Amino acid sequence: MKKEIWLASLGYFTSIAMLLSFLYWFLKNEGFTESNFLIAGFMVLLLAIGWGYIISTHLLAPKAKMDESLSHLTSEILHELNIPLSTITANTAMLKKRMNDEKNIQRLERIESSSLRLERLYKELVYSIKKEIHPIRKEIFSLKRVLEERIEVFQAFKRNDFQLEVVDIEIEADKIGFEKIIDNLLMNAMKYSPKESLIIVSLKDKILSIKDQGIGMDETQLLRVFERYYQSDSQKEGEGIGLALVKRYCDDTNIKIQIMSQKNIGTTVVLNLSNIVKKI
Repeated sequence: MKKEIWLASLGYFTSIAMLLSFLYWFLKNEGFTESNFLIAGFMVLLLAIGWGYIISTHLLAPKAKMDESLSHLTSEILHELNIPLSTITANTAMLKKRMNDEKNIQRLERIESSSLRLERLYKELVYSIKKEIHPIRKEIFSLKRVLEERIEVFQAFKRNDFQLEVVDIEIEADKIGFEKIIDNLLMNAMKYSPKESLIIVSLKDKILSIKDQGIGMDETQLLRVFERYYQSDSQKEGEGIGLALVKRYCDDTNIKIQIMSQKNIGTTVVLNLSNIVKKI
């Protein structure tokens, strides 16, 4: 693709040079007058536009076709993935109603929980693919409800306790993307905190804060915290891309993010939601 772009650029440059040579020749032979200049200039512009259109069509048409094919193939694959997932969920629910044995019910609940997790991953996969192909539409949703749902998921790990101090407001954003950044921030708060410590999620004046009592970071670590693949603690599991994705989403959505941290005291992540709060 790069080779084609370079060749197209070289061809366009050559054609423009030839058109300018024609302009020079025409004015030299016919004399430089206002009418001659306008006629020759119009012809040069017309030919330049036509040639530019041909080149751009040649370059963009294969890409558009490839995007269309990828979108079609992705839809088919995702549809096929959704069928067994729906079957597992439906049959688990039916078996659960007919079963009385406590141990078997617990096993079914674990299958059900895993199915819900797979469904969540499925939705995130659909979201990620669609986002690469075309922009995701924004929607209006309840901030408190999203936070309650995401906290409920993490409470299932039976690790840290959460304290939610949020009044209900509506925000307008890419919902799945917003849920993903909340998941990343809550997971980090849990990962770098003692199991018995409290994680506080609060909202004040359109400022959302997630505060933990974990290992914290020093100034050097804070400077690198948004770098892709950077981990402040290499002994913890993860790829070091969570906060980089959070930062990219915040930049794209016009959310201001700030991280305040002290070593061995804890970390507070602050999200300024002023630009996405739904105005009444």
